[in-house]
Amino acid sequence: MGLIWKLDQDGIDWDELSELYRVAPLGIKSAGLLESVFTNSMFKCFVYEGDRLVGVGRALADGSDCSYLCDLAVHPDLQGTGLGKAIMQRLIDLSAGHKKIILYANPGTKKFYGKLGFLKMNTAMAIFADPDKAIGSGLLRAAD
Repeated sequence: MGLIWKLDQDGIDWDELSELYRVAPLGIKSAGLLESVFTNSMFKCFVYEGDRLVGVGRALADGSDCSYLCDLAVHPDLQGTGLGKAIMQRLIDLSAGHKKIILYANPGTKKFYGKLGFLKMNTAMAIFADPDKAIGSGLLRAAD
């Protein structure tokens, strides 16, 4: 069965999306939170296999300067098939014309994103709601 791509959020089952993030596994994200962040994102991709949501990604973008790609999730049944790469490429294409395309990635994913043209930033910094947890998981390192 072919994949169906949807670039808007009309008719999205936010509970199903929440479950996709759980099984991907990308953590627990409530349906309400996901509806809010996707609503506030300029670009979004939802990928279905039949009626089942199997992949998703979004980009926060301002239309000119910066597009921030985030929340890529692929169902475990389709991980390793190229779907994640296809979602990222679609978001990159949608973000064309922005001066910079940025992404936030989990440790161990540099090789995957490097194949899509992303380079490591030397100047990025962040404030997390739970910095100790982010440091412990390798997302942040303590200030020098």
